Amino acid sequence: MSEEVTQNFSIARVYTKDLSLESPKSPQMFEKQWNPKLGLEVDVTNERLNDTLYEVVLKLGVTVKTDDEVAFLIEIQQAGVFVLQGFDEATVEHVLGSMCPNILFPYARETIDSLA
Repeated sequence: MSEEVTQNFSIARVYTKDLSLESPKSPQMFEKQWNPKLGLEVDVTNERLNDTLYEVVLKLGVTVKTDDEVAFLIEIQQAGVFVLQGFDEATVEHVLGSMCPNILFPYARETIDSLA
């Protein structure tokens, strides 16, 4: 009889690892016509902490320009520690690369919204 493998996926912790806000042209920027152009950079990294724990970091860079001048720049590293147990390596990579960042994104979005 083969032993059944129990699969477990859970969130151990969600936290902001790094956060930066720059508004280099304030307050002069407030006097200009507001015609924003948004730039977004996204990156995801992960690190195995032990046999079942992984840290995933969603890195977002948001740049808002008007008239080719930077109105503000926000960089955030939203991180989470996730438990993954009983999955094959391909599934672990899929979960770390897509499911975990999808879980972290609303936290990053809310933090960015509270700054701007």
